[in-house]
Amino acid sequence: MAANPERKPKVASTNGTHLSNGLVFAQRSPVFELLSKDPSSRARLGRLHTAHGVVETPVFMPVGTQASVKALDNRELLEMGTQILLGNTYHLSIRPGMDIIRQAGGLHRFMNWSGPILTDSGGFQVFSLGKIRKIRDHGVEFRSHLDGSPIFLGPKESMEIQRTLGSDIAMVFDECPPHTADRDEVNRAVKRTLRWAAECKAQPRAEGQLVFGIVQGTHHADLRKKCAEALVEMDFDGYAIGGVSVGEPEPEMMKAVEISEPHLPENKARYAMGLGTPAQLIELVARGVDMFDCVLPTRVARNGTAFTPKGTFAIKGGAVKADFNPIDPTCECFACRNHTRAYIRHLLNVNEILGLRLVSIHNSHFFLKVMDDVRMHLRSGTFGEYRRQFIANYVPTEKVRAARVAHEARMQTAPEAALE
Repeated sequence: MAANPERKPKVASTNGTHLSNGLVFAQRSPVFELLSKDPSSRARLGRLHTAHGVVETPVFMPVGTQASVKALDNRELLEMGTQILLGNTYHLSIRPGMDIIRQAGGLHRFMNWSGPILTDSGGFQVFSLGKIRKIRDHGVEFRSHLDGSPIFLGPKESMEIQRTLGSDIAMVFDECPPHTADRDEVNRAVKRTLRWAAECKAQPRAEGQLVFGIVQGTHHADLRKKCAEALVEMDFDGYAIGGVSVGEPEPEMMKAVEISEPHLPENKARYAMGLGTPAQLIELVARGVDMFDCVLPTRVARNGTAFTPKGTFAIKGGAVKADFNPIDPTCECFACRNHTRAYIRHLLNVNEILGLRLVSIHNSHFFLKVMDDVRMHLRSGTFGEYRRQFIANYVPTEKVRAARVAHEARMQTAPEAALE
């Protein structure tokens, strides 16, 4: 698609109306439709309206950090049922930079993706830089991970970048404290997150662009409640549960969602950032979450690990050297319809790019199919049984099992920790 160098993302007013050719149009209402609720859990079936199309929820969003889902092209993403992609504000602002995105006419045109895109604010990347950053009242000073050049990113800068990108959903700039932070540090992060959220809310946005607030507070129930309720008062288009998937054990991650979700409005979409494994996604759907993103499908594929309904396994292992079955006999992805475990193992072991592409195709298809199955069972009223069977058959990794055992032991010796 040829980019129009004169085209610039249109800007919307901050009161929810859109400016187009000098005319004012009311924002679509409602942004999120709650279609049904599961009687056996807090799971919901919904529909999210964006400028580039409707997203059926619950939904998994493949991660296209640098305007590309690693090893996959747009045709493959569409064929496997991708509804919405995620892009990264920080990385795209550095490369290719906003001048190129602006000349291309926005991120959609730059990457030739016609569906919805959600962009994170860059906050997680900034705060992961740890000691080489300095927090100021209106943002963070840090240095580029590429060349060490100084960068300042705050609410105003993040929203300006996301406005230039023209994403359908922009995330507020927030502070994501480590899960090991003490209560005082977490409390400061929550206060800063709320102040920055208000600044983000006041910024102009691209035409039709939605903005989601982010709930922080680690494992502290009262701080999560405080943060969520203050964000709801600001009336964002949707809400994310942040500070999860940051190295905490699985039980703490589930707890963070459980203590945040009750304080979020029923008529707005809920997004758990950076999560998770297929089994975790189903459990989080059961806890009332509608949207997910995770790098796992393509990240572990590059190491030769495949997801199946029974858990993960290493295709590079000698056990499949002469295994002429597909990765998953029940899967209908391109890799499983056309190639065997033995062949894919061979490709991986001789470092052929096709090997990691095939595993990436399979894993991404599997995550999207799980969400498709979740929606189907929510529509038919059988989600509870589907959840029970999936969790019973899915074997978690040793790391997850060890974290569960450690959590149970901790609860037995200090049960009050579960009530904090």
